[in-house]
Amino acid sequence: MTEECTDRGSPPPDHFGTARAYASHRPGVPPEAARFLAATLSGVPAPVLLDLGTGTGQVPSSILESLAPAHVSVVDTSRERMRAALDALLPELGASRVTGFAGRAEDFGPLDPDRRPHLITCCRAFHWMDRQAVLAMADRVAAPGAVFAVMGDGSLWTHDADWTRALRSLIQSYLGPVRRAGTAGAYAEPSRPYGEDLAGSAFSTVSVHEFPVTRVWEPDQVVGHLATTSFAGPALFGDRHAAFEDDARRLLSAHAAPGPLTEESVFTVCLARRPGDLA
Repeated sequence: MTEECTDRGSPPPDHFGTARAYASHRPGVPPEAARFLAATLSGVPAPVLLDLGTGTGQVPSSILESLAPAHVSVVDTSRERMRAALDALLPELGASRVTGFAGRAEDFGPLDPDRRPHLITCCRAFHWMDRQAVLAMADRVAAPGAVFAVMGDGSLWTHDADWTRALRSLIQSYLGPVRRAGTAGAYAEPSRPYGEDLAGSAFSTVSVHEFPVTRVWEPDQVVGHLATTSFAGPALFGDRHAAFEDDARRLLSAHAAPGPLTEESVFTVCLARRPGDLA
């Protein structure tokens, strides 16, 4: 059996960098959070995982360190990133156990009724989606007893440290004071917390779990990471991107001279279940 790669309609504009840059410069899932997610599948005989907004497959790859699901489906609006996720997962799972879907998360449907997911994950991507439509899709496709997990940990734009404040000011000196959302325009904060989205859905029983994370960045790592973001991607700068990267390296190197560039963050997992599925 070969991998199935489906593309239904035209995905929305891509706000992020190439798959190679994404895989190299995006922080992964903290090991403690990955083990926690894997534990939600404990006791499920042949667990199926669905990862929405998969990027390059970091969530399923991290879960594979603790558990090998019977099947994994990955979804991304970028065909290139979805292919990168498949490339990462196929050596571990084999083509009969992983499939990819390029398109909007709300348009996903399992190609086989035996692939109804027991765990649906969405990491650092839920805010870009039509959340009500995605949760309705999840209710249609999920197996009995399924868990819907929304997770994330903010960004360097929102992180409050001397070096991130200076970096944000540099970005604003190039792009203006408003946080950008790729070439589509300004970023809009979600209208309500994710917990309220979940509580208003079929997955209305919600618990919140936090995992402290400390990251230490090198200046070049930060510059590479910025190229994968919606607020500082290369397309936003046009022919000034190289100049911006040079300025960013100088700024970051100056801040790194007295000590490392440290990011203290919290990786938050919102776990949601259908009330009728609870024992």
